[in-house]
Amino acid sequence: MIGIINYGLGNVQAFHDLYKRLNIESTIVSCPADVRKADKLLLPGVGSFDWAMHRLNESGLRDALEEMVLGQKIPILGVCVGMQMLGHRSEEGRLPGLGWIEGEVHRFPHSVDGNRLQLPHMGWNDIAVKNGCPLLRGLESNVRFYFLHSYFMVPANKSEEAAVTEYAGMNFTSVVCRKNIYGVQFHPEKSHGWGLQLLKNFAEMPISEE
Repeated sequence: MIGIINYGLGNVQAFHDLYKRLNIESTIVSCPADVRKADKLLLPGVGSFDWAMHRLNESGLRDALEEMVLGQKIPILGVCVGMQMLGHRSEEGRLPGLGWIEGEVHRFPHSVDGNRLQLPHMGWNDIAVKNGCPLLRGLESNVRFYFLHSYFMVPANKSEEAAVTEYAGMNFTSVVCRKNIYGVQFHPEKSHGWGLQLLKNFAEMPISEE
């Protein structure tokens, strides 16, 4: 069962509805006991990094999440700010992130090659898959996802960069994959059939033995 983490941020109902459409069992989890019943976890996120980390820290769910993700090795998928929270820190705030992915979150520059960059990066864009991350099975080419963000993760280990996206002449990490920990910068819940395929792939992830 997929536990959709409800800590007050992100459209948890949209994910629940999409999994219902796929005939895949999911539930919205708001307490540690429910987190421990899940065999996969989905961490949505919107808004600022510090506010998201504050809400998660105050939710009472963090210890249970770390027990399940780091101890039991169940798969977790961070979405948008939820992906950024997987890293150590963000230029957007001062609070530390979860630190499950070696990396930091940076803001897009104001300009690229003298051309002012329009922020946020919003709308449909391609991804270029770099490795065999199972989250992206069947999504290796000719796919587009919906983005809405001004910050992006820079993983320290480039082998964990599963896909990149080009915006205004620069590439940024749009998918990370590290053992049982996955993150996407885009919104699969707003990305039509491609988003459904990704959510289905996540539902089929095995529990890591490492």
